[in-house]
Amino acid sequence: MLRRHLLAGAAAGLAARPALAELAGLDPRLPDGTRDVARLGTLPGKGPLIQLSDRPPNYEAPLDAFRTAITPNDRFFVRYHLALIPDMDKLRDWKLEIGGDGAERSVTFTLAQLQRDFPHAEVTAVCQCSGNRRGLFQPHVAGVEWGVGAMGNARWTGVRLRDVLARAGVKQSAIEVAFNGADSGIVQETPDFVKSIPLGKAMHPDTLLAWGMNGQPLPHYNGFPVRVVVPGWTATYWMKHVNAITLLTKPEDGFWMKAAYRVPKGLFPTDLPFASQVTAANEPITQIMVNSLVTNLRDGERVRAAGFEVQGIAWDGGHGIRTVEVSSDGGTSWRAATLGENLGVYAFRPWHMRVVPGHAGPVRLMVRATSNAGQAQATQLVPNPAGYHHNVIQTLEVTAA
Repeated sequence: MLRRHLLAGAAAGLAARPALAELAGLDPRLPDGTRDVARLGTLPGKGPLIQLSDRPPNYEAPLDAFRTAITPNDRFFVRYHLALIPDMDKLRDWKLEIGGDGAERSVTFTLAQLQRDFPHAEVTAVCQCSGNRRGLFQPHVAGVEWGVGAMGNARWTGVRLRDVLARAGVKQSAIEVAFNGADSGIVQETPDFVKSIPLGKAMHPDTLLAWGMNGQPLPHYNGFPVRVVVPGWTATYWMKHVNAITLLTKPEDGFWMKAAYRVPKGLFPTDLPFASQVTAANEPITQIMVNSLVTNLRDGERVRAAGFEVQGIAWDGGHGIRTVEVSSDGGTSWRAATLGENLGVYAFRPWHMRVVPGHAGPVRLMVRATSNAGQAQATQLVPNPAGYHHNVIQTLEVTAA
């Protein structure tokens, strides 16, 4: 498989551009270092994104990418752990190998075989980095200092993972399904990025091997030609450029499961505990927490005292959104916003409300979402070492005039 170094010379080219803070503004709660280095940059096939690192490429979507419930492919965030990403242009070089001690047999598929030999399936789902909003943690924690844009919502088209696994035969002793992709580290000592999910999640009808995104082939930087789609779970499991799937009878024990992407045991609710990966102290991060985002206003904006629109999106880990409420008096009183089109329980749910301050001066807006399971956004940050699951109620200070 051909390999290539990403963005050769890109850092030098972007260095001449003004910082994002000068172009569009960044959340003032982000660390000073992030505000100093963030740039608006582009990758092949992508529009302007917020560049946080170029090798590996980590680019988040600007706020205006979320004005619609479906995130455009060219504004969809990019997240990699390993810096060497294969040149996937030659599809004849790609194949998917399935096996492992939990499989009855080993099988191999080309993209053409996946598309021809299995029923097609589609799901609309949010792909969200586990560390989305990490940069807003107080005190700040280590890791990519994401703002609000390490996420996106798309219509994913492919085949059900369980249908493909059936061709390999799933032994009764199988407990996990592990994924590997075609990207790799620069040095040999870098742990290979391998992730696993419990067999129950792998066999769910909404878990896909997807080649399509919003009616188009997957963009290169979103996993072309095939990626794993694990609706309701954070993006660490959504393996890009997937080329190997292993049915396991023992827990996957590589670095990215045993040491990374873990939270203190019982800290966050989940519908499907990852029992085979739980220890006495911690467990893997899994399900997305309920959350919301104002998409048409930024902190510090001027608005009309006679009335203005507040618009945004809400989402969760697979129950769907019951209500979105808005307060214009700092949380003293709340009113239900109007929900927009329901694209499915895993998708962004648009909402809107008209606010009439009736007076000039500061207006403190707050927004909170509640899922159909009764889970509401957090009123206070839930501390954890890696800065995961930031879903605190959003607060914006605007000025009416």
